[in-house]
Amino acid sequence: MSDYRRATEDGGVQNPRTQEAARGSLGGTRRGVRAVLPFIGPAFIASIAYIDPGNFATNIQGGAEFGYALLWVILLANLMAMLIQGLSAKLGIATGMNLAEMTRQRLPPWVSYVFWIAQEITAMATDLAEFLGAAIGINLLFNIPLFTAAIITGVLVTVVLGITRGGFRGLEIFLGGSAGIIALAYVIETILAKPDWGQVLYHSFVPSLPGSEAVLISVGIIGATVMPHAVYLHSGLTQRRIIPRTEQEAHRIFHFEKIDIVIAMAIAGLVNMSMLFMAAKVFHFTGHTNVADINTAYRTLTPLLGAASAAVFGISLIASGVSSSHVGTMAGQVVMQGFVRFSIPIWVRRLLTMIPALVVIGLGLEPTRALVISQVFLSFTLPIPVITLIAFTKNREIMGSLVNRKWTTVGASACAVVILFLNVILLYLTFGGSLPGISA
Repeated sequence: MSDYRRATEDGGVQNPRTQEAARGSLGGTRRGVRAVLPFIGPAFIASIAYIDPGNFATNIQGGAEFGYALLWVILLANLMAMLIQGLSAKLGIATGMNLAEMTRQRLPPWVSYVFWIAQEITAMATDLAEFLGAAIGINLLFNIPLFTAAIITGVLVTVVLGITRGGFRGLEIFLGGSAGIIALAYVIETILAKPDWGQVLYHSFVPSLPGSEAVLISVGIIGATVMPHAVYLHSGLTQRRIIPRTEQEAHRIFHFEKIDIVIAMAIAGLVNMSMLFMAAKVFHFTGHTNVADINTAYRTLTPLLGAASAAVFGISLIASGVSSSHVGTMAGQVVMQGFVRFSIPIWVRRLLTMIPALVVIGLGLEPTRALVISQVFLSFTLPIPVITLIAFTKNREIMGSLVNRKWTTVGASACAVVILFLNVILLYLTFGGSLPGISA
């Protein structure tokens, strides 16, 4: 087990008030909800990756084409994500190191550089999708040219970066608030759409795949569920946040973090499910089954549910794009510092990761197509964090008494096999391959 009194150097450490409250929770002087509050935050930041603009397109397409039938896929994907994010959080708590740092320590140096390059490419692909999503939202909501909307998005994200200077807790509150805005938006959409709750409940638990095309969409939902940057980031968010002094405290901290994960990921899962069943009720059952992108969904909402519904949709898309873009930037810093012990000013990283999106828009390329291509890059690099995370967390020498139980490792390995297998299928089909009964 790592030394629990290891020194801390970065901004991951919480402010004194939060530290004091956390110590009260660990010592038993704070109970109930008050005991949990100091530990709420890391999972909410990571969960933003699960409600980014890429999810909007996939869920809307699934609901429009197949009604409620694929709700169970989102539920399954979310449960797998909970487990993987839980392992990431536990690694940071048990070792005081994030996944990238642990990789650098345990594997040959050249491996760290290869992994770092791969994850930097992933960071650009991730940010492309998130940045484009926010720009599309501004473009649709305010009828501003897409390139101008992209510049505005850059300004908004830069403003958010300033929040980090006011303390890590402020960042958690902002990003948690963004998740709340997106969730509230879909509460409103649900009220307006009035889905069939009996069908929603039934299809959430009873698997079905109505046709070969449904397989492709299911692959997209599950195969892109666990985001590589979210896995790296979660371990970075917990590694020095509340530092355990003993193994008993480490177990107690992980107990509180599991509550954080369940709440945050449950909200993200419900938002994704509401995207799908809203699209099912509004598009599928009104004959608009060909709604397959964000722009079409926005424009179709206005005549079907009114301008208010379209506006709420646009606001949620902007909140998703801006907040998830910032999370991607944070993850990039964790990856660079962890793998190669090098860092650049976060605003420089922000500017560099904006360039691909601006190029796509400036060249007049189709934004939705660019979103799809960016997900392919994510699929290439996803095996790296998932496999290394499972390998480290099942190692007692690394994790001490927080080592995975046998069935935790079995479950995580099964999740990894499913996720990676579906990503392989997605890549194969994307590059022109074909499967019996399924056309790309």
